[in-house]
Amino acid sequence: MKMRNLVKIIICILFYSLITTGCKSHVKEVDSAQYYYQNPNQNLSKIGRIAIVELQNDSSYTDTSNDITDNLFQALQKRQVFGLTIVRQRDPLWKSLQLEPDTTYSLEQMAAIRQTLKCDGVLIGTITDYKPYPHTTIGLRLKLIDLTEGELLWALEQVWSSSDKITEKKIRKYLKETQSYILKIQMSALLQ
Repeated sequence: MKMRNLVKIIICILFYSLITTGCKSHVKEVDSAQYYYQNPNQNLSKIGRIAIVELQNDSSYTDTSNDITDNLFQALQKRQVFGLTIVRQRDPLWKSLQLEPDTTYSLEQMAAIRQTLKCDGVLIGTITDYKPYPHTTIGLRLKLIDLTEGELLWALEQVWSSSDKITEKKIRKYLKETQSYILKIQMSALLQ
């Protein structure tokens, strides 16, 4: 399997778990070793438009930020829950705000982000680790902030490795479900 495809699958699995969890609990156990925070008082699907800010890259692979950000965008876009915009860190709009990805924002800063980027929420974060081989590893720290209420909606800090058994099971399940879905579409097209 190509490295880029494996990265896409890991990102899709991450966001599939984000969107399908709903708003059931404050700290949710995904698997025995994977946790994320979700605001129990907010429903993620009520946010209209979010801006995904290109991830800051703290890994030793300098060119991964653009690819992983694009994969996050595509994974969320497939779920059709939010309106989406990608904002590159080199974008003059983002630079004009003079904000760092791993900081806390004041209400005034959040209002400025909302007005400047024309969005109701912002997904920001950092690639904390990335290794394409011998086993693909992706470490992410992400947070989704509701700019209308000034609240943290969702946050995660996790490392996924293709050598991890839980991640391997999820990859196999995702591939099986995706192949099954594609086969159904192909059969439907043949029968028409």
